[in-house]
Amino acid sequence: MRIQTITPMLWYDGRAEEAALFYTGIFPRSAIAKIARCGDAGPGPAGSALTVEFTLDGQTFVALNGGPLYKFNESVSFVVNCETQEEVDHYWEKLAADGGAAIQCGWLKDKFGLFWQVTPTILPLLLSGPDAQRAQRVLVAMMGMTKLDIKKLEEA
Repeated sequence: MRIQTITPMLWYDGRAEEAALFYTGIFPRSAIAKIARCGDAGPGPAGSALTVEFTLDGQTFVALNGGPLYKFNESVSFVVNCETQEEVDHYWEKLAADGGAAIQCGWLKDKFGLFWQVTPTILPLLLSGPDAQRAQRVLVAMMGMTKLDIKKLEEA
């Protein structure tokens, strides 16, 4: 089996295992692969997760309990490409649950502080089509939304 060339490493403050369980419960073809736990020598409490390797829809990630030093911010986000409004609604609802926050233009912050863009796959086509005026209307419509609405984007 080939090892994935690039694997995102996500830094958490004691909630890596909880986050991995949360995400794997949302996306298809997802699972916890392995957990490295701290021993008596630390760096965390014995038995707590140090790293959690997991897959989301076939993509491998590693969550690290690195402590309170670093926090997520908008400079890094994950795009969830959605074919239908039902997919947009599903991922939006699940990722924003339990304390997540809607932002703007399809962006949200989950309860762990990680940023996501829940994006219809048609959006780039609408924004880059040959009709520049329509593309501008779509952009204006998108800027006024939190969760993106495919029908309203197409109507723009």
